[in-house]
Amino acid sequence: MKFITLSLVLLILSGLYDHVSAQDYKLAMGLRLSTSPPTLSNSVSIKYFLDETNAVEGLIGWGTRFGLGALYERHQLIGATPSLNWFYGGGGCVGFQDGKTWLGPTGIVGMDYKFPNAPVNLSLDWKPELDILPDINFVPGAFAVSIRYTFGRTPVK
Repeated sequence: MKFITLSLVLLILSGLYDHVSAQDYKLAMGLRLSTSPPTLSNSVSIKYFLDETNAVEGLIGWGTRFGLGALYERHQLIGATPSLNWFYGGGGCVGFQDGKTWLGPTGIVGMDYKFPNAPVNLSLDWKPELDILPDINFVPGAFAVSIRYTFGRTPVK
């Protein structure tokens, strides 16, 4: 737990020095793979950049329950590496299993890397969920790796 806390603090501090981000893609689609049991553990991920720092991500999850989720994310450079960003954000999700419906907010924090010479994006994230329906339940262990195919480039300002 100390490692996770230290990593998050370092990501936040590094983000304070680089407020401008230059994403190398506009749209990315792929898979998010996790070993956790939340609504949006394993899912199809579609990320779209509204501008160079703001993105929306849609998730269609499968596993023990079917789920849909949407996140708003802010991206910032990590150091001087143009293709390496950290991001944070929040949104919500809804899941369905055995005639029950799960509903609640979710947050996200992670790192995002776009390979410079290939249309491939990798990200590592932590996405805890708070179920408020049918019962209140916090799911903190939601770590995942995403691999996506990228389309287009964002214009550099």
